[in-house]
Amino acid sequence: MGMRFRGATRIANCLCCSDTSRARPEISRRSVLAGSLAAIAAGAPVARAFAAANSFRVDVHHHYVPPVHADALTARRQQGRPPSWSVAQSLDEMNKNGIATAVVSLIQPGVWWNNIEEARKLSRECNEFATRMVADHPGRFGFWAALPLPDTDGSLRELTYALDVLKADGIGLFTSYGDKYLGDQSFRPVFEELNRRKAVVFVHPDVPDCCRGLVPSVPAPTLEFVQDTTRAIGGFLFSGTAAQCPDVRMIWSHSGGTTPFIVSRFIRLAEERKNKFMSAGVVPELGKFYYEIAQGHMPGQLDALLRIVRLQHVLFGSDYPFRSGAEAVAGLADYKFKAADLRAIERDNALQLVPRLKS
Repeated sequence: MGMRFRGATRIANCLCCSDTSRARPEISRRSVLAGSLAAIAAGAPVARAFAAANSFRVDVHHHYVPPVHADALTARRQQGRPPSWSVAQSLDEMNKNGIATAVVSLIQPGVWWNNIEEARKLSRECNEFATRMVADHPGRFGFWAALPLPDTDGSLRELTYALDVLKADGIGLFTSYGDKYLGDQSFRPVFEELNRRKAVVFVHPDVPDCCRGLVPSVPAPTLEFVQDTTRAIGGFLFSGTAAQCPDVRMIWSHSGGTTPFIVSRFIRLAEERKNKFMSAGVVPELGKFYYEIAQGHMPGQLDALLRIVRLQHVLFGSDYPFRSGAEAVAGLADYKFKAADLRAIERDNALQLVPRLKS
């Protein structure tokens, strides 16, 4: 392929930038600052350049909507076109809220509409778009690669390409695909390969087939996103996938959904079944996962989450463009974390999980 994938020369035109004629080397934070000063000299808005140079947060829950994905969603969504998005919009949002790097992922439902070839093609096109974003904006973006699940064979091929060739930072999955959750045995080959690679997996919720329109006065995502995350975590634990694939580093969205509030039910079930997959206990197993705090940053949510997980496993997320990063920033500030703990959540924990983001 004629693209530059982090260090290789890119020849193909970029869909998100106008300058496509030269390869761009990786640059350091000092270079970013120098570039910002040059931009000021060239007449760019001072406030924007200053904000970019002084950003430090790492946002692990930040969506992108490539044009090809927007078109696919528009053709299938009953509610019309997806949210407005562009690379420039993401960068402006990041600069306003002190976000140095955003690791982008697709919005729900990803690429699957019961068509294998379409899903394979769309996941490849979206992953390559994200790779061009990373190449053309050094230090500002990473990405969780899309897979065409529940197509297991196609997902294994795309996983290999995304991690080995495109150098994705990890894989982006959804809590459920039709009537199957991530702990389903049909997905086990994918998780075995992710485990072999010690990959990072970011999981975003979707509205499951079972539960659309249950409460007419409340949109399904408002209620079901957190519930579907909890279902996925429960299935991942009790199916044995978590225990048998211990090196996959899972990131669950929205502070784990409702899991922190019903953990006693998981404990009771494990005791009743004498579950062999959780001999150490439910809470230690939950504590191995990572959790990001987008729409999960209220005091009660953070209290509950921090009862079952170490602070070092809590990450910053915005859920842009559905929410502004300002919401998560304010929520963490209101909790009155110690300065070092706040810095860990907003940046350092993500850098420990994905060291490449330090560059």
